[in-house]
Amino acid sequence: MRVAGGIAKGRRLKGAVSPGTRATTERVRAAIFNILDPERYQGGRVLDLFAGSGSLGIEALSHGAGWADFVEWDRRQSAVITSNLETTGFTPQGHVHRMDVLQALLTLPGRYDLVLLDPPYKMGGLDSLLEKIASQPGLVVDGGVVIAGHSKREDLRETYGPLRLTSHRRYGDNVVDFFVYEQNLDNSQPQETLNDLDEGSGLGTDGNPSW
Repeated sequence: MRVAGGIAKGRRLKGAVSPGTRATTERVRAAIFNILDPERYQGGRVLDLFAGSGSLGIEALSHGAGWADFVEWDRRQSAVITSNLETTGFTPQGHVHRMDVLQALLTLPGRYDLVLLDPPYKMGGLDSLLEKIASQPGLVVDGGVVIAGHSKREDLRETYGPLRLTSHRRYGDNVVDFFVYEQNLDNSQPQETLNDLDEGSGLGTDGNPSW
């Protein structure tokens, strides 16, 4: 595994060491940060839930985020994240929280510009988790982005309270959904969503976001 882009591009990352941990592929990470508008998170705060190897949060730091909180319950994977932060030089810009995700949503300081989650596919309950993220006051800033990775066999809704789906990307068996947190979201308005895009979508060069 390597960092896909940004100032730490090419740096090696340790991957999954615990059973059931599934690392987000380099290709999908590259696609995510080609799609994202850098102005939404650069210099801002990032929350990486079910962090695993920490690759998503580290990718955000490499692309200019100011701080990242990594949430990972597994002891061995938490150590991997710490090691990967050292390898990439981002130790001063990140902290690993070894705790349950639901506990993290209640206790971490919030005001996140970007929330990243790519939980184990067999976990289920992603709908419920997104509802909790959407309803937690102050967790996500107005205009902040929540990105959820999941299996193509699991369908998510277009809105979760103030979270609105803006882009739906499919890469083989993997799906990545992009939500924007809009405090004054009017659910009666029609939603403009990019649906069922193929594996090539969002894979442009660095610096060319597609939304």
